[in-house]
Amino acid sequence: VQLQASGGGLVQAGGSLRLDCAASGDIKSINTMGWYRQAPGKQRDLVANISRDGSATYADSVKGRFTISRDNARNTVSLLMNSLKPEDTAVYYCNFWLVARTTWGTRTGPQWGQGTLVTVSS
Repeated sequence: VQLQASGGGLVQAGGSLRLDCAASGDIKSINTMGWYRQAPGKQRDLVANISRDGSATYADSVKGRFTISRDNARNTVSLLMNSLKPEDTAVYYCNFWLVARTTWGTRTGPQWGQGTLVTVSS
């Protein structure tokens, strides 16, 4: 199973970016999908996550600016980021809590994407 994130880049403050993450492989089910971010010298923090039924939670710092959505049929999650600020600069990682089929049965647990860099200039 692999997660492929895309959509990062350089944007001016006040601008918008959309991040996407797609899962591939032998997946039985995906529960929570989420986005985390890690700024230089800081820990990795939750930005937003969304349950299978569409219930979303957001970090206080992004509420009202970011929107997370998912497509269960395509095993994808997106993060629309508006009104970006320089402090949003970080590497963004997608994370799925999933059940994957293996040669010996199933594996349940978190799967991380490779990270995509978002840079917001002032």
